[in-house]
Amino acid sequence: MVNTSAFRILFFILLGLMLAVRMFFNLRIQRHGESVLPDQQAIRREGASLFAFRFIGFFILIAALVLFAIHHPWLAALDFSIPDWSRWLGFLVGLVSIALTVWVELELGRQFSPQLELRDAHRLVTTGPYARLRHPLYTALDGFGLSLALVSANWFFVVFFLLSLVGLWFRVPREEQMLLDQFGEEYRSYMHRSGRFFPKF
Repeated sequence: MVNTSAFRILFFILLGLMLAVRMFFNLRIQRHGESVLPDQQAIRREGASLFAFRFIGFFILIAALVLFAIHHPWLAALDFSIPDWSRWLGFLVGLVSIALTVWVELELGRQFSPQLELRDAHRLVTTGPYARLRHPLYTALDGFGLSLALVSANWFFVVFFLLSLVGLWFRVPREEQMLLDQFGEEYRSYMHRSGRFFPKF
């Protein structure tokens, strides 16, 4: 059996890699004069309650990460036991999720936004990971959340992952409606030939 501190290190390796990827692409967007912060229209489109849910969740996650890093008894009490192979599988899922995130960001280029908004001269991307998936970035982020839950073997990260799925359940239909409003029949046709989070064959 691998020492739990080794999995804690793997957890923070995954977290550090994902943060580095997101920071790199956010800075690239900002260098092109685009904002990654929400404006009032993006908040209204998402819904104030859902936006507040994400905003509060972010700070709860930061606090939990600090407690996890110092192995605080409050968070350690939520640890559970699973086989080492499942935690290694979680690490592998995390690496694949990070790779998919990079692929998505490269495909989107300047059109990426973490908010429910469209960039100027926005075009519908249906190439790369978007050829079969309408929301490959969400697939990647869900995979990453699952990987953290498995590697940590801690109920907090399991619950956080499940709550993030609930958030997507409400967010994605609003995003798709925004795209339908913008692209009309082109997006409707794309919806028929692509899967939401998993490929449609």
